[in-house]
Amino acid sequence: MFRVLFVLSLLGSALIRRVNSHEESGEWSCNSGLETQLVAEFRPGIVTLDGRTDDWKDIDGFEFALLPALDPDAENEYKGGKMTVKTLHDGHDIYFMLQVDGDYVYSKGDNNKCPSVALMFQVGEEASYHNMGGCKEGVSSCNNKTCKGHEVDIMHFSIGNAIPGRLYGGNPVDNGEGSGDDRFGHLVDLYAWTPHCRYFDGKGPSGNDSRSQNDWKGSWWHSSFTVQSGFVEEDSPYAKDGQKGTYFFEFSRPLRTLDRLQQDAQFTIGETSKMSAAFWYPPEGLPWHGSGHFSVSCDWISLDVTLGSSMLTTGTSSSGNVSGVFAVLLSVVSLCASVFVGYWVIFRPKRIPFTPMENL
Repeated sequence: MFRVLFVLSLLGSALIRRVNSHEESGEWSCNSGLETQLVAEFRPGIVTLDGRTDDWKDIDGFEFALLPALDPDAENEYKGGKMTVKTLHDGHDIYFMLQVDGDYVYSKGDNNKCPSVALMFQVGEEASYHNMGGCKEGVSSCNNKTCKGHEVDIMHFSIGNAIPGRLYGGNPVDNGEGSGDDRFGHLVDLYAWTPHCRYFDGKGPSGNDSRSQNDWKGSWWHSSFTVQSGFVEEDSPYAKDGQKGTYFFEFSRPLRTLDRLQQDAQFTIGETSKMSAAFWYPPEGLPWHGSGHFSVSCDWISLDVTLGSSMLTTGTSSSGNVSGVFAVLLSVVSLCASVFVGYWVIFRPKRIPFTPMENL
């Protein structure tokens, strides 16, 4: 069973330029009141990354109100609905599913006029949820030495150029250039020390590194879609704007990556990490801005990646029970057949050999 909790971090726009709009109105205070932790259990062979979430139906999740990240006041809650978060792992990859109620809106080629989501993870031990790592250095002085220990890992998906149901994220072109970018669907892999010091993996103020890559894969869908066989780019906008429904986002990445630069969070089975999640939605058809996102809480949430053995003893599904009964029945039938064959070989009647007449 999954207990899914998320919290959102102050993720700015996924672009690498400086974010001038990320300013708070007053002194920051946080009283999340949440002590629950997100648990990713061992459930191999369940999820297909296609944006359609029927394969998550037996995985429990939690529903959260979405509050503005810079001013988490209940009066300014996202009016479209709640966010549900689920997660699991298969021993190699970790998977996340975000589900957000919202009227359908899509503007091809304009990410800021389409919904967007992000996940953020603590990398450095001193990295805070607030201020995206919380390094005190300014834009001109933040780097991997002056902000050491404040690293956060970010995945940001803006769907303005992403076809529903198709897979985006890491690709041979951008990975071949040692970049966390995704020029095709803008499902990007970033790291940051502050909202104003944020870069694609492999890029940064100290130069580029060709060993880096985008480790994420993901897809999206909306419940108003009537086509199930698959969309192509010419089908845009895929549905009529304003239709009631729910957005679905699915993501995965390896538990451990090849990162050598302290830009990726590393997940270990049996250990705990810290994370958060965010949602952007264009208000009344207007473009959203980088700091105008909603979050589930105002501080980190613990993410436990559990051991496989706990799943085997506590998390049997109904399909698993049916398979177990069938296996037992098959074993009994096999045993009975073996006994019958053995009895027939050992105790079968002795036949009198045939003797030709000429030999009598």
